[in-house]
Amino acid sequence: MDGQRRSEANKTSIGVLVAGFLGTMCGASPIPFNVVGFLFEPLQSEYGWNIAQVSLGITIFGLTASLLAPVFGWMVDRYGVRRVGIWSLVAFICAFSALYFTPASIVGFYGLWLLVGLVGIGSTPVTWSRGISLWFSQNRGLALGIMLLGTSAAALVVPRVAVWAIETVGWREMFPIVALFPLLIALPVVIWLFREPRPEERPPALQTADGALTGMTLGEAVKTRQFWLLWVSILLIAFAYGGAHVHMPSIVRDHGIDAQAAAGIMGVVGIGLLIGRVGVGFLLDRIWGPIVAFPVLCLPALACFLLMGTSTDMTLIMIAAFLLGFAAGAESDLIAFLAARYFGMAHFGKIYGFLYMPFGLFSAISPLAYGIVRQSTGSYDLILNAAIFIFIIGGALLLFLGRYPDRFATKVHA
Repeated sequence: MDGQRRSEANKTSIGVLVAGFLGTMCGASPIPFNVVGFLFEPLQSEYGWNIAQVSLGITIFGLTASLLAPVFGWMVDRYGVRRVGIWSLVAFICAFSALYFTPASIVGFYGLWLLVGLVGIGSTPVTWSRGISLWFSQNRGLALGIMLLGTSAAALVVPRVAVWAIETVGWREMFPIVALFPLLIALPVVIWLFREPRPEERPPALQTADGALTGMTLGEAVKTRQFWLLWVSILLIAFAYGGAHVHMPSIVRDHGIDAQAAAGIMGVVGIGLLIGRVGVGFLLDRIWGPIVAFPVLCLPALACFLLMGTSTDMTLIMIAAFLLGFAAGAESDLIAFLAARYFGMAHFGKIYGFLYMPFGLFSAISPLAYGIVRQSTGSYDLILNAAIFIFIIGGALLLFLGRYPDRFATKVHA
């Protein structure tokens, strides 16, 4: 009977993984960041807003969502991943589509991005990662990597659709067109398949014999050096990467590459994300995480070096795009994987929410910083040079995390 239950649970977990992949792909984590870089020129043409001003919209979105990540993490722990994920996905669809109504006032533009941030964070890995981590233990790294491939799929598809929509029907119409991804693809599958496991379906390693999930409380986690090393490392890598991703279309335009080719290069970023997530996720299940992470997180330092200047060598630009994507895929895997390994699952939502906060905050601040440097100096070289050192320091911090805990003292009944 136990074998039959486990077989049924394994089949269900695959469906949950598919739903988590699509929820991640079509949620508020990748979609806004994959379209805003293509708004710089049309918004400047129509309203006269410069790159820094437009970049502030995505910064407001990211700051708002990140500050709310711990709140949504608490909601996930309290009310379950299914309820929070579905309602946040619905709200994100409505709020993102509402950017169609962007007024001539830039304050109104910022207000709409604020709305997206207020409702969208529950449609990101803050929610989906808890569900996946509860279904998988032995192959958690690979499962999280597959789930996070959703952002790679978004990077491959969404920029091309966004460019097509802007060139065919206009930048306003681009927003509801892109919102069809979560509406028609993610939402139906999440409603159908995504849920947490019942106690008897959970991997035995996650709980005691009486069904109690094990792990630290948030208060216990924040007293550890591992929490703060992770927090600062995530902050640094997010700051270095976020602006590079959002401004990639503009960076490559400085190299004399047109919008269609820039969209293709964003696809190369997506391929890097894909390979990084699967490859690093596979290694995390077998090798101590920081040993995997440090060299991988140093790769984008080389990418930043290759993107400096105005060389039109397409091969070098594509290599840089791939390296940036590969490292970004690794970092997203690491946040969820290391949070589960060092702090357990009992309060995973709240702890992950607090670790996601620097990721979201500095991914949001970074595009503004890149935009200000570009606007004031006429080049991205200054910020790209700084990012080289930031990537290396952020990766090196993880080497001081120490061994994974063998067990957790705190046990919370589900």
